[in-house]
Amino acid sequence: MADLHSTARFSDRVDDYVRYRPDYPPALLAWLQREHHVDSHWRVADVGAGTGISSKMFLDAGHRVTAVEPNAPMRAAAERWLRSYPAFDAIDGRADATNLPDAGVDLVTVAQAFHWFDEEATRREFARILRPGGLAAIWWNSRRLTGTPFLEGYEALLLRFGTDYTSVAERYADDARMRTWFGAGFRGAGRFEHAQKLDFDALRGRLMSSSYAPQAGHPQHEPMLRALRELFDSCAENGAVSFDYDTRIFAGHLA
Repeated sequence: MADLHSTARFSDRVDDYVRYRPDYPPALLAWLQREHHVDSHWRVADVGAGTGISSKMFLDAGHRVTAVEPNAPMRAAAERWLRSYPAFDAIDGRADATNLPDAGVDLVTVAQAFHWFDEEATRREFARILRPGGLAAIWWNSRRLTGTPFLEGYEALLLRFGTDYTSVAERYADDARMRTWFGAGFRGAGRFEHAQKLDFDALRGRLMSSSYAPQAGHPQHEPMLRALRELFDSCAENGAVSFDYDTRIFAGHLA
Protein backbone atom coordinates (compact mmCIF):
# COMPACT_ATOMS: atom_id res chain seq x y z
CA MET A 1 0.00 0.00 0.00
CA ALA A 2 2.81 2.43 0.73
CA ASP A 3 3.61 3.01 -2.91
CA LEU A 4 0.11 4.41 -3.48
CA HIS A 5 0.08 6.45 -0.21
CA SER A 6 -3.32 5.05 0.68
CA THR A 7 -3.84 6.98 3.92
CA ALA A 8 -3.04 10.40 2.43
CA ARG A 9 -4.00 10.40 -1.24
CA PHE A 10 -7.51 11.85 -0.68
CA SER A 11 -6.44 14.71 1.61
CA ASP A 12 -6.58 17.36 -1.11
CA ARG A 13 -9.99 16.35 -2.48
CA VAL A 14 -12.13 15.95 0.65
CA ASP A 15 -14.70 18.59 -0.33
CA ASP A 16 -15.43 16.89 -3.64
CA TYR A 17 -15.56 13.52 -1.89
CA VAL A 18 -18.16 14.77 0.60
CA ARG A 19 -20.37 16.35 -2.05
CA TYR A 20 -20.16 13.96 -4.97
CA ARG A 21 -19.31 10.42 -3.91
CA PRO A 22 -22.27 8.04 -4.06
CA ASP A 23 -24.00 6.52 -1.08
CA TYR A 24 -25.06 2.86 -1.01
CA PRO A 25 -28.38 1.26 -1.99
CA PRO A 26 -30.94 0.64 0.78
CA ALA A 27 -31.13 -2.97 -0.42
CA LEU A 28 -27.63 -3.54 0.99
CA LEU A 29 -28.66 -2.81 4.58
CA ALA A 30 -31.90 -4.75 4.08
CA TRP A 31 -29.81 -7.75 2.95
CA LEU A 32 -27.68 -7.61 6.08
CA GLN A 33 -30.79 -7.43 8.23
CA ARG A 34 -32.65 -10.19 6.41
CA GLU A 35 -29.86 -12.65 5.66
CA HIS A 36 -27.55 -12.06 8.62
CA HIS A 37 -29.94 -10.86 11.34
CA VAL A 38 -28.14 -7.57 11.85
CA ASP A 39 -30.25 -5.26 14.01
CA SER A 40 -29.93 -1.82 15.54
CA HIS A 41 -28.46 -3.19 18.77
CA TRP A 42 -25.30 -4.25 16.95
CA ARG A 43 -22.36 -1.92 17.53
CA VAL A 44 -20.59 -1.10 14.26
CA ALA A 45 -16.92 -0.37 13.57
CA ASP A 46 -16.81 1.31 10.16
CA VAL A 47 -13.18 0.86 9.10
CA GLY A 48 -11.74 3.15 6.43
CA ALA A 49 -14.83 5.25 7.01
CA GLY A 50 -13.60 8.25 5.03
CA THR A 51 -16.06 11.12 5.23
CA GLY A 52 -18.75 8.98 6.85
CA ILE A 53 -21.01 7.97 3.96
CA SER A 54 -21.35 4.37 5.14
CA SER A 55 -21.39 5.39 8.82
CA LYS A 56 -24.46 7.54 8.20
CA MET A 57 -26.35 4.59 6.73
CA PHE A 58 -25.97 2.66 9.99
CA LEU A 59 -26.59 5.69 12.21
CA ASP A 60 -29.87 6.29 10.40
CA ALA A 61 -30.77 2.65 11.14
CA GLY A 62 -30.21 3.21 14.88
CA HIS A 63 -26.74 1.71 15.34
CA ARG A 64 -23.90 2.90 17.53
CA VAL A 65 -21.05 3.56 15.07
CA THR A 66 -17.34 4.13 15.54
CA ALA A 67 -15.67 5.39 12.39
CA VAL A 68 -12.03 4.30 12.07
CA GLU A 69 -10.17 6.54 9.64
CA PRO A 70 -6.43 7.39 9.42
CA ASN A 71 -6.78 10.39 7.10
CA ALA A 72 -7.23 13.44 9.36
CA PRO A 73 -9.04 15.72 6.85
CA MET A 74 -11.50 12.97 5.94
CA ARG A 75 -12.07 12.05 9.58
CA ALA A 76 -12.68 15.70 10.42
CA ALA A 77 -15.21 15.94 7.57
CA ALA A 78 -17.07 12.93 8.99
CA GLU A 79 -17.09 14.47 12.46
CA ARG A 80 -18.53 17.74 11.12
CA TRP A 81 -21.16 16.03 9.00
CA LEU A 82 -22.30 13.52 11.63
CA ARG A 83 -21.92 15.60 14.80
CA SER A 84 -25.68 15.65 15.36
CA TYR A 85 -25.72 11.88 15.93
CA PRO A 86 -25.05 11.10 19.61
CA ALA A 87 -24.31 7.46 18.69
CA PHE A 88 -21.34 8.43 16.50
CA ASP A 89 -17.67 8.79 17.28
CA ALA A 90 -14.55 8.73 15.13
CA ILE A 91 -11.03 7.60 15.94
CA ASP A 92 -7.64 7.65 14.25
CA GLY A 93 -6.82 4.10 13.23
CA ARG A 94 -5.98 1.79 10.36
CA ALA A 95 -7.49 -1.48 9.20
CA ASP A 96 -4.54 -3.39 10.66
CA ALA A 97 -4.39 -1.28 13.84
CA THR A 98 -7.85 0.09 14.64
CA ASN A 99 -7.13 1.12 18.26
CA LEU A 100 -10.38 -0.61 19.28
CA PRO A 101 -10.59 -3.05 22.22
CA ASP A 102 -10.75 -6.82 21.88
CA ALA A 103 -14.18 -8.30 21.09
CA GLY A 104 -15.82 -4.89 21.36
CA VAL A 105 -18.01 -4.72 18.24
CA ASP A 106 -20.71 -6.84 16.65
CA LEU A 107 -20.21 -5.78 13.03
CA VAL A 108 -17.11 -4.59 11.19
CA THR A 109 -17.87 -2.81 7.94
CA VAL A 110 -15.64 -1.71 5.09
CA ALA A 111 -17.16 0.38 2.31
CA GLN A 112 -15.09 1.23 -0.76
CA ALA A 113 -11.75 0.96 1.08
CA PHE A 114 -10.78 -2.72 1.22
CA HIS A 115 -8.50 -2.51 -1.82
CA TRP A 116 -6.17 -0.21 0.15
CA PHE A 117 -5.70 -2.68 3.03
CA ASP A 118 -3.09 -5.32 3.85
CA GLU A 119 -5.51 -8.23 3.63
CA GLU A 120 -3.87 -10.66 6.05
CA ALA A 121 -3.10 -8.07 8.73
CA THR A 122 -6.63 -6.71 8.37
CA ARG A 123 -8.17 -10.15 8.81
CA ARG A 124 -6.26 -10.67 12.07
CA GLU A 125 -7.29 -7.26 13.37
CA PHE A 126 -10.95 -7.72 12.49
CA ALA A 127 -10.98 -11.12 14.19
CA ARG A 128 -9.53 -9.45 17.30
CA ILE A 129 -12.09 -6.64 17.58
CA LEU A 130 -15.19 -8.71 16.71
CA ARG A 131 -17.17 -10.40 19.46
CA PRO A 132 -17.49 -14.19 19.12
CA GLY A 133 -19.98 -14.78 16.33
CA GLY A 134 -19.67 -11.21 15.08
CA LEU A 135 -19.87 -10.38 11.40
CA ALA A 136 -17.60 -8.64 8.92
CA ALA A 137 -19.22 -7.04 5.87
CA ILE A 138 -17.18 -5.63 2.98
CA TRP A 139 -18.64 -3.86 -0.02
CA TRP A 140 -17.99 -1.35 -2.73
CA ASN A 141 -19.73 0.44 -5.57
CA SER A 142 -18.24 -0.98 -8.75
CA ARG A 143 -18.70 1.49 -11.60
CA ARG A 144 -19.99 -0.14 -14.74
CA LEU A 145 -17.48 0.18 -17.54
CA THR A 146 -19.77 -0.66 -20.45
CA GLY A 147 -23.42 -0.58 -21.37
CA THR A 148 -23.93 3.05 -22.40
CA PRO A 149 -21.92 5.52 -24.49
CA PHE A 150 -21.35 7.61 -21.36
CA LEU A 151 -19.97 4.74 -19.27
CA GLU A 152 -17.68 3.62 -22.06
CA GLY A 153 -16.53 7.17 -22.76
CA TYR A 154 -15.84 7.83 -19.08
CA GLU A 155 -13.70 4.72 -18.80
CA ALA A 156 -11.74 5.79 -21.89
CA LEU A 157 -11.26 9.23 -20.32
CA LEU A 158 -9.80 7.73 -17.14
CA LEU A 159 -7.48 5.48 -19.10
CA ARG A 160 -6.25 8.48 -21.06
CA PHE A 161 -5.89 11.08 -18.30
CA GLY A 162 -5.79 9.25 -14.95
CA THR A 163 -2.44 9.56 -13.19
CA ASP A 164 -2.36 5.99 -11.82
CA TYR A 165 -5.85 4.80 -12.69
CA THR A 166 -4.86 1.36 -13.91
CA SER A 167 -2.88 0.61 -10.74
CA VAL A 168 -5.80 1.57 -8.53
CA ALA A 169 -8.46 -0.21 -10.62
CA GLU A 170 -6.52 -3.47 -10.56
CA ARG A 171 -6.58 -3.54 -6.74
CA TYR A 172 -10.28 -4.38 -6.47
CA ALA A 173 -10.91 -7.96 -5.39
CA ASP A 174 -13.04 -10.43 -7.33
CA ASP A 175 -15.55 -12.86 -5.84
CA ALA A 176 -13.10 -15.75 -5.58
CA ARG A 177 -10.55 -13.63 -3.74
CA MET A 178 -13.12 -12.41 -1.24
CA ARG A 179 -14.38 -15.93 -0.57
CA THR A 180 -10.79 -16.98 0.05
CA TRP A 181 -10.27 -14.06 2.42
CA PHE A 182 -13.22 -15.11 4.56
CA GLY A 183 -12.34 -18.79 4.30
CA ALA A 184 -14.60 -21.17 6.20
CA GLY A 185 -16.39 -18.23 7.78
CA PHE A 186 -17.84 -16.97 4.48
CA ARG A 187 -21.61 -16.58 4.78
CA GLY A 188 -22.79 -14.92 1.60
CA ALA A 189 -22.53 -12.31 -1.13
CA GLY A 190 -24.98 -9.92 -2.73
CA ARG A 191 -25.16 -7.63 -5.74
CA PHE A 192 -27.37 -4.56 -6.00
CA GLU A 193 -27.93 -1.95 -8.70
CA HIS A 194 -27.18 1.66 -7.83
CA ALA A 195 -26.85 4.92 -9.76
CA GLN A 196 -26.24 8.66 -9.53
CA LYS A 197 -27.90 11.18 -11.84
CA LEU A 198 -25.31 13.92 -12.35
CA ASP A 199 -25.41 17.31 -14.04
CA PHE A 200 -22.09 18.59 -15.37
CA ASP A 201 -20.96 20.27 -12.16
CA ALA A 202 -21.69 17.12 -10.18
CA LEU A 203 -19.96 14.95 -12.78
CA ARG A 204 -16.90 17.18 -12.60
CA GLY A 205 -16.94 16.94 -8.80
CA ARG A 206 -17.35 13.17 -8.97
CA LEU A 207 -14.32 12.92 -11.25
CA MET A 208 -12.22 15.22 -9.08
CA SER A 209 -13.07 13.18 -5.96
CA SER A 210 -11.08 10.30 -7.49
CA SER A 211 -7.51 10.06 -6.28
CA TYR A 212 -6.17 9.40 -9.79
CA ALA A 213 -7.74 12.52 -11.38
CA PRO A 214 -5.01 15.12 -12.03
CA GLN A 215 -5.52 18.25 -9.96
CA ALA A 216 -5.36 21.88 -11.09
CA GLY A 217 -1.82 22.73 -12.18
CA HIS A 218 -1.15 19.29 -13.61
CA PRO A 219 -0.64 19.41 -17.41
CA GLN A 220 -3.44 16.87 -17.93
CA HIS A 221 -6.01 18.66 -15.75
CA GLU A 222 -7.45 21.12 -18.28
CA PRO A 223 -7.40 18.68 -21.22
CA MET A 224 -9.22 16.15 -19.02
CA LEU A 225 -11.94 18.65 -18.12
CA ARG A 226 -12.40 19.63 -21.78
CA ALA A 227 -12.80 15.95 -22.68
CA LEU A 228 -15.27 15.53 -19.82
CA ARG A 229 -17.34 18.47 -21.09
CA GLU A 230 -17.42 16.98 -24.58
CA LEU A 231 -18.45 13.59 -23.21
CA PHE A 232 -21.21 15.11 -21.10
CA ASP A 233 -22.57 17.21 -23.96
CA SER A 234 -22.71 14.20 -26.25
CA CYS A 235 -24.39 11.87 -23.74
CA ALA A 236 -26.57 13.95 -21.41
CA GLU A 237 -30.33 13.50 -21.40
CA ASN A 238 -32.44 16.16 -19.72
CA GLY A 239 -29.30 17.79 -18.42
CA ALA A 240 -27.81 14.76 -16.69
CA VAL A 241 -25.91 11.51 -17.18
CA SER A 242 -26.38 8.28 -15.28
CA PHE A 243 -23.34 7.06 -13.34
CA ASP A 244 -24.22 3.38 -12.91
CA TYR A 245 -22.83 0.93 -10.37
CA ASP A 246 -23.10 -2.64 -9.21
CA THR A 247 -22.74 -2.68 -5.44
CA ARG A 248 -21.05 -5.91 -4.31
CA ILE A 249 -21.11 -7.08 -0.69
CA PHE A 250 -19.43 -10.02 1.03
CA ALA A 251 -20.11 -11.10 4.61
CA GLY A 252 -18.87 -13.69 7.04
CA HIS A 253 -17.30 -14.58 10.34
CA LEU A 254 -13.60 -14.42 11.17
CA ALA A 255 -11.65 -16.54 13.62
